[in-house]
Amino acid sequence: MTSEKEKSTIVFAVPSVLLVAAILGNLFVKGWSCSPFDFIIASALLFGTASFISLVIGSKKSLWYKLMVSAMIILVLATVWIELAVGIFGSPVAGS
Repeated sequence: MTSEKEKSTIVFAVPSVLLVAAILGNLFVKGWSCSPFDFIIASALLFGTASFISLVIGSKKSLWYKLMVSAMIILVLATVWIELAVGIFGSPVAGS
């Protein structure tokens, strides 16, 4: 069984790995051009999501509840991310 500290480490390692992969892609892949603002927004979204999931994992609810709430949090993240990237809803903050 994993401790709370180990669970938090795992939850916060995922956004860290994703951001490092994006930074490496920005450095070495031709045509990949993310601005510092893009990394700030990505960090806020990813670590905010990790924080909410960490709170859910630490709750005393059932495993089924934790999985469903975590899935909903990830679905919201994906929707916001896609809207910022390509604008599926056509909001003023939509990307290209």
